[in-house]
Amino acid sequence: MDDLLSEFLTETNESLDVVDVELVKFEQEPNNAKILDNVFRLVHTIKGTCGFLGLPRLEALAHAAETLMGKFRDGAPVTQEAVSLILTSIDRIKEILADLEAANGAEPEGSDVDLISELERLSLSADTKGEPEAAAEQPDEADAAEQSLERPLRPGEVSLDDLERAFREAECEVDLPVSATEEELDHEVEVEAAPVAAAPLVEVAKAKAKEEPAPKEPVEKKASVSSQSIRVAVDTLEDLMTMVSELVLTRNQLLEIVRRHEDSEFKVPLQRLSNVTAELQEGVMKTRMQPIGNAWQKLPRIVRDLSQELEKPIELEMLGAETELDRQVLELIKDPLTHMIRNSADHGLEMPADRRTLGKSEKGTITLSAYHEGGHIIIEVRDDGRGIDVDRVKAKVLERGISTEAELEKMTDQQIHKFIFAAGFSTAANVTSVSGRGVGMDVVRNNVELIGGSIDLRSVQGKGSAFIIKIPLTLAIVSALIVEAGGDRYAIPQLSVVELVRVQDNSEPRIERIKDTPVLRLRNKLLPLVQMSYLLGANPAAVDAETNSDTGFIVVMQVGSETFGVVVDGVFHTEEIVVKPMSTMLRNLTMFSGNTILGDGAVIMIIDPNGVSSAMASHASSVVAEEERKQHEEAVTSALDGQSTVSMLLFRAGSAEPKAVPLSLVTRLEEFDVTKIEHSNGRDLVQYRGSLMPLVYIDPAQTRRSEGTQPMLVFSDAGRSMGLVVDEIVDIVEDRMNIEVGSDRAGVLGSAVIKDKATEIIDLGYFLPQAFEDWFMRKEMDIAALTKKVLLVDDSAFFRNMLTPVLKAAGYDVTACQGAQHAFELLENGDVFQAIVSDIEMPEINGFEFCEALRRDPRFRKMPILALSAVVSPASIERGRQAGFDDYVAKFDRPGLIASLKDLFSGEVGIAA
Repeated sequence: MDDLLSEFLTETNESLDVVDVELVKFEQEPNNAKILDNVFRLVHTIKGTCGFLGLPRLEALAHAAETLMGKFRDGAPVTQEAVSLILTSIDRIKEILADLEAANGAEPEGSDVDLISELERLSLSADTKGEPEAAAEQPDEADAAEQSLERPLRPGEVSLDDLERAFREAECEVDLPVSATEEELDHEVEVEAAPVAAAPLVEVAKAKAKEEPAPKEPVEKKASVSSQSIRVAVDTLEDLMTMVSELVLTRNQLLEIVRRHEDSEFKVPLQRLSNVTAELQEGVMKTRMQPIGNAWQKLPRIVRDLSQELEKPIELEMLGAETELDRQVLELIKDPLTHMIRNSADHGLEMPADRRTLGKSEKGTITLSAYHEGGHIIIEVRDDGRGIDVDRVKAKVLERGISTEAELEKMTDQQIHKFIFAAGFSTAANVTSVSGRGVGMDVVRNNVELIGGSIDLRSVQGKGSAFIIKIPLTLAIVSALIVEAGGDRYAIPQLSVVELVRVQDNSEPRIERIKDTPVLRLRNKLLPLVQMSYLLGANPAAVDAETNSDTGFIVVMQVGSETFGVVVDGVFHTEEIVVKPMSTMLRNLTMFSGNTILGDGAVIMIIDPNGVSSAMASHASSVVAEEERKQHEEAVTSALDGQSTVSMLLFRAGSAEPKAVPLSLVTRLEEFDVTKIEHSNGRDLVQYRGSLMPLVYIDPAQTRRSEGTQPMLVFSDAGRSMGLVVDEIVDIVEDRMNIEVGSDRAGVLGSAVIKDKATEIIDLGYFLPQAFEDWFMRKEMDIAALTKKVLLVDDSAFFRNMLTPVLKAAGYDVTACQGAQHAFELLENGDVFQAIVSDIEMPEINGFEFCEALRRDPRFRKMPILALSAVVSPASIERGRQAGFDDYVAKFDRPGLIASLKDLFSGEVGIAA
């Protein structure tokens, strides 16, 4: 296949995907001329290109669809039948393109008379309904039909059809320098027999040349956006990623050598090599990243077709389409998303009559959203339908013998919900073309787990359901925790690791046994526990010995909403690993997702967190759920009796006597290298998370350590932090805080018996003002300021990220949204704001149009609205006044923005008339 045809196939398929989405939008907004112009232009381009390449079948089909859309431009009514027929034509064009690619450029044989005749019938019908009188006055019916597809031509303009014909028929070749003058044009260009449309083009060119003579010397211009990007073959990117992966492996091997020889002369250059490798890896990863909206393009069409088939009005909302992830993950997530959307439309949403009875809108809503969270992409599919009927699920589970009634009684609703992921499970009463065959959610779960992700379900009966997919950004290189079990090393993807726990004798985290089932008690919460050696099929005797031990390393992992602990023999370090696929002979081992090569050359297996979660005995989960219910009942009883307990942090500072502070007040426990502690303005400080944190000592005689690390308790609030210097962090305990002896000493509330020892309870309110004198005064002022909620509307993520912290620092509660449409949705949903700050230069709906729309609504006529713009001129300020803005501020004038908001709330500002 030649490059020209390959480029045609690529661009045409991209254009058709856009046409699919835009046509569905156009059906909902038939008066939106912008959408129609865009669709018409794309189809017209496809038709012209097909004619140029000699593809008559495609050209005829595209021309028929274009003709019908031309009738829409002339004012013909947009009907569901017409849009459906055009969409069917687009599907047929896609099929022909696929055959064209398979046949290496030869257009497949076949007839499209059925579609073309239907398209022509609707076109003629539109003519009849349109303007019969005007049509009768036209001398040439064929010419009239041709011209009706375009808007009236302006002086000097030429129709696209005439322009294409001129290029095809032109026999002369023009080879002029860019800087050719008018005289050179007259001498060098001679058109002997140009078509009718060619004359105006030359005349316009000459007139333009007279008005603006071309410079003799070429003028250097800034590169256009299109010239700053190129197409790169996917295979090239894959090869590049493979080479970077090998480079990462080599880097790890070299770093392993340096770790064994700390005094090596290669340490510094290898560190630099490591940094460059990391930067190269990040750069290559960026080239593979694509917006997830690329995987969503077909969903509006699918929802439209489902809406018609199921006879349910459905609205699809898509948020976060710009969220990026690796193209490999993007391709693998398309099918699961399609399954979930179909499931929500069929099972989730009620029929219109049922929704009316329940007091809901007849139109059901499916919301698809995506966002980054840590190193994951979170994709949520929500609907406002009926939710999951727990009783129906239970009945189906019992009918299929998946579980017993006794087991179901011990399960929570959330655990019962997850039965819908069982293979072949379906609660549909009838088998239809959409669902009921039991093939769907189990496929979704399997596909998500294949890419190292997890899926969770939340549902409220009568309110709707939400499916939350958590997937890695990339599959090629991941960060992993290297652990040991049964004498072998394994890699656990760090994205699934919540924390590491070292269980020792008499430590607060401890292993307990409930009904002979080991569980981990961590911060008064029970977690199911499993030995990795047991999961991997190690020697049963060795596993029993490990299980009976109350000490060891525990990796706390999370998959979806499930949190559990895995006991390992040892923990080494974290390392970036290159994921290698498993051999086909090992594919049936669900405990592993792949393998990798460590820096020392050892080949180890990568643990699959989903496999571990599945292998966890349901008995353990049921035991934990039952015990938590029991604890909850005891906690309620204790609270009623005044015997409730509090988590306390025990430490020593300034003396050997233990001291305590409620753990809920502590933000973090930190250890700082003493060399990082600085002294300035008469006090000790440390740089913490981008700002200076004052250090406070409990005892005036207390001194910080001269070497090593200094432990501290960090307390944070309203963006500021204080470090409380301690000598030793002792333990975290759960006990009753009953202060039996009061204290007159500053900084001490009194003494209580904790863990059978008299313990001083620290008065944190005494120490916080020592760090910041206005700690509590500022809090009171902030409460007043935070009652002012401000909506920031700007399509630029840069300016949203720049201005949101500025407004928050001034004490405002800020909600940022990415455009006028998003702002309208927030306001319609009932969100209440005291002021709106809006950008002017925004796509689709600019700031002036946004403000005018708000002022037309009685609810927002008196709302303070402030304009932000990069261009502040008398004309733009006057335009803003006419639109209804109260003030107009330059984007980079942050002090002016704060001052204007302050004046707006005091009612002292307004754009002068």
